[in-house]
Amino acid sequence: MRVFVDTNVFVYLFVSDAPAKRPRAREVIGQLARDRRLVLSAQVLSELYVTLTRKLIDPLQPEEALRALDDLTAFPVVALDAPLVRHAAARSAEECISHWDAMILEAAVDAGAATVYSEDLQPGRGYQGVTVENPFAA
Repeated sequence: MRVFVDTNVFVYLFVSDAPAKRPRAREVIGQLARDRRLVLSAQVLSELYVTLTRKLIDPLQPEEALRALDDLTAFPVVALDAPLVRHAAARSAEECISHWDAMILEAAVDAGAATVYSEDLQPGRGYQGVTVENPFAA
């Protein structure tokens, strides 16, 4: 089954101030890539670019961040469209979660993922057949 990976997991591939999480992020993403189970969304690509170029202690140059995005587009990327945004807005209100987290969940559902790897969502919680896991939890 596919695993949807949230932005925060990808960010740890590039940060130097979280030494314990970087190897785990490499392990998780590497295994999903080898198994061809990794899926993400256009939202994740956008958030990753902004984070890598503006929010890190040592931000990447735009060209380096673009190469990272190019590498990730080798995997299935869920496009954002009006129905997905509408479903996310409804989920946000219904589940009392942020709109952006609801967009992640709706994209995972759209991709047919069984799992979302994220630090931002409640681990163990199920959303319409998708279960959240924190890949960094002990």
